Amino acid sequence: MARKKTRKKGGKKKKPVKKKPVHKKTKKKSQLGLFEGKAKKTPKPKPKKKTKPKEEPPSPKAAPTPKPQKKPRRLKTMAEKMATRQRDISISEFFTKNRHLLGFDNPQKALLTTVKEAVDNSLDACEEAKILPELDIRITDLKNDRFQVSITDNGPGIIHSQVKKIFGKLLYGSKFHTLKQSRGQQGIGISAAGMYSQLTTGKPVVITSRTREDRPAHRLEVKIDTRRNEPEVGDDIKGAEWKEPHATGTKVVMEIEGLYRGGKRSVDQYIEQTAIANPHTKITYHNPKGEQLEFPRLTEELPREPIEIKPHPHGVELGMLMSMLKTTRGRNLKGALMRDFSRVSERVALAICEAAKLTPGSRPKRLAPEQVEALHKAMGQAKIMNPPTNCVAPIGEELIHAGLKQGIEADFYTSVTRSPSVYRGNPFQIEVGIAWGGSLPADDLCTLYRFANRVPLQYQQSDCAITKAVIDTDWRNYKVSQSRGALPSGPMVILVHMASVWVPFTSESKEAVARYPEILKEIRLALQLAGRRLSHHLSARRREAEEGRKHSYIETYIPHIGIALKEILGLNKKQETRVVKKLTNTLQRSRKFK
Repeated sequence: MARKKTRKKGGKKKKPVKKKPVHKKTKKKSQLGLFEGKAKKTPKPKPKKKTKPKEEPPSPKAAPTPKPQKKPRRLKTMAEKMATRQRDISISEFFTKNRHLLGFDNPQKALLTTVKEAVDNSLDACEEAKILPELDIRITDLKNDRFQVSITDNGPGIIHSQVKKIFGKLLYGSKFHTLKQSRGQQGIGISAAGMYSQLTTGKPVVITSRTREDRPAHRLEVKIDTRRNEPEVGDDIKGAEWKEPHATGTKVVMEIEGLYRGGKRSVDQYIEQTAIANPHTKITYHNPKGEQLEFPRLTEELPREPIEIKPHPHGVELGMLMSMLKTTRGRNLKGALMRDFSRVSERVALAICEAAKLTPGSRPKRLAPEQVEALHKAMGQAKIMNPPTNCVAPIGEELIHAGLKQGIEADFYTSVTRSPSVYRGNPFQIEVGIAWGGSLPADDLCTLYRFANRVPLQYQQSDCAITKAVIDTDWRNYKVSQSRGALPSGPMVILVHMASVWVPFTSESKEAVARYPEILKEIRLALQLAGRRLSHHLSARRREAEEGRKHSYIETYIPHIGIALKEILGLNKKQETRVVKKLTNTLQRSRKFK
């Protein structure tokens, strides 16, 4: 039998299991040994999902764990809160809320102020260009208390680039920094009228102007950005049609909310007074009723052109002096005084420096405040001539007389022009005119016409220096009745005109003159001289009336005397007639009657 193959214990031989090579990244630190080099990071095991542990109710004895408190936010102080509300205020934004300061506090006054500002600009432009002014003023009633105001002049016109600034920006003009007589002073008037038009109707000011005969006109619509005091231009037509009869000029049209009334303080009275104070002007006026009024020119001569002057040392204030010394072009103090002030010669400048204990060659910009104050005091005490008076242009006695005759029916006219005087270093001149009798009311208070640089002042009469001077004058000395503290009464018109390089108005609306002692004194002196002339006239009229009464009284009894002589002397009829005629001739010769 064949042997069965028997297996050895353990069975078949197992094949050797090859060990898989361990990747370097998966090698453990223990397998690398201490000198195998740096071990690489093993991958982090995936984080197990956190399960919220069941919240156990806090034991009554255990204290709650305090939460970390945030840093408290610092509260703003009241000063910081107030500081956040501060901002700049535009001048036009200010006057938008305070338009009463400019004369637009009621509809009737607003209409008058609008016309006044436009007329002032036109007259100033014509006179500066040496053109006899011709004005066309039209006020059209648009119903619902709205009016269209149109003023056209024959002036030199306005160049295109300046139109928007003149009519769309407050405090913009050419007269504020010059010392010579002019109607406008602050550069507010016409732009303020445009601002009022914009506020009440929302309409812009329409300006059409032509500067040369061989060029077309330009037409602009202008509004004011009140927050920035800057102009906003709407339609701008550079080839606009010019239909006016004059070769050059400016036409201003604006729509405003207003109220038209005749009588005192009306536009009608303003136009009449403007014609009296400006006899060289021709005015055509169309009122809202559709009536046309003509005010012809009384003279073909323009007023004398005022000459610009420098500040006078007696009129400068300390702060203004400091500013002038900082900006002067003079190389030394003596040169600055001679260059920047009127009536200061080299001798006067040296005397001022000596009185102030300053070196004439010192630098004006380096003077200490104490030195400037000493200089200001020395300037006020120095004997200096009054400033030149060619900077003012009065109306003149003859033209005041002619203007009163044209506008007022009276029996007696007189006018007075005083010599120039000075207040605070500013030259000024006072003129007075009086009209008496005629068709003027005899039982009322007199009518007072107030003018400043040929511009009628219609409102704030009681606050004006002119009114105070008229009331303080004792008119009873001149045979005119007057109650205490009131204007004189009788058939009389009093005209007072102040011409100055700088009229001290009490407000921006330019309606009343401030009460400086020098101004009050000059007005009273002019009124007293005119009052004496009126007194002579009234005395002569009263003598004539008395003589006439006596004449008529005697003349009544002359025929009875003839009859008595006839009976006593036995005269016949012919002799009686001869005696009566002889007595009548004797009466007329003795009483100087014709």
